[in-house]
Amino acid sequence: MAVRTTGRHAGDTKSRILDAAETLFIECGYEAMSLRQITSRAEVNLAAVNYHFGSKESLIHSMLSRRLDRLNQERLKLLDRFDEMLGARLTCEHVLGAMFIPALRLSRDPRVGGKAFLRLLGRAYTDPSSFIRDFLNAHYESVAVRFFDAFQRALPHLPREELGWRLHFAIGALSGVLAGTDTDSLISEFSQGKSMNDLQLIARLASLMVAALKAPLPDSTQLAAFAAVLGDATESGVDCPLESAAQAASPAGAMRSTEQGAMQSTESDSTDARDGERRGGTMDASSFQHALHGTA
Repeated sequence: MAVRTTGRHAGDTKSRILDAAETLFIECGYEAMSLRQITSRAEVNLAAVNYHFGSKESLIHSMLSRRLDRLNQERLKLLDRFDEMLGARLTCEHVLGAMFIPALRLSRDPRVGGKAFLRLLGRAYTDPSSFIRDFLNAHYESVAVRFFDAFQRALPHLPREELGWRLHFAIGALSGVLAGTDTDSLISEFSQGKSMNDLQLIARLASLMVAALKAPLPDSTQLAAFAAVLGDATESGVDCPLESAAQAASPAGAMRSTEQGAMQSTESDSTDARDGERRGGTMDASSFQHALHGTA
């Protein structure tokens, strides 16, 4: 009997430590939280943290894994289902749905974080600590690559590098909202007190992302318009490289760049292309990866 009681108490202690670390991580971020704060919030001593986890780093790994492992498993399961159903007809909306739907479902389950779940995701994907970034990149790389490839199949008009930037910015913006806002209060405010079901919420979350991801690449007219903006900013007295950027984006600048590029050797071009392709497969997915390991 004494052994079973001790076991239950040990489990409760471990859960309290994880819960305390999660709350502080959401509130403060990784760098600002300390083991002293965690032990105080969990009402345990430092020896308990060392016994169950060994270090702050190991504790944070466990804290993130208990939420993100299940999330990404559910995401992959849903993406696999869409792949089987649609094959080559897979759409951008389906890929976004595979990201969003599991997170919304888990955020409604108090056993896996409940309302705080989305804020945890937002904090994880916006936290500036290299420790957090390294953890996400190391543990969920295969998930990021799987989703990136799915997006590329759904958006074949986008080069890999362009797709990586768009996903990075779009998901990063959404993560920032989740990290700093009570989602329920935000929904209530924007919906003016009206109820909002999952379909309506997902549609609002995805609408701007879909528009951004599907947008065509900038043409010469758009480049010229932004070149004019950069030129106006330079003329107003801003001392920065805007002028050269505007010149490069102008038709004359573009022609000069083309002529210079044509002077390079064929061998150099092919080598650069191969190197760029190799970098693209890794860099594009990883730039998206840090933001992905959340959102939903």
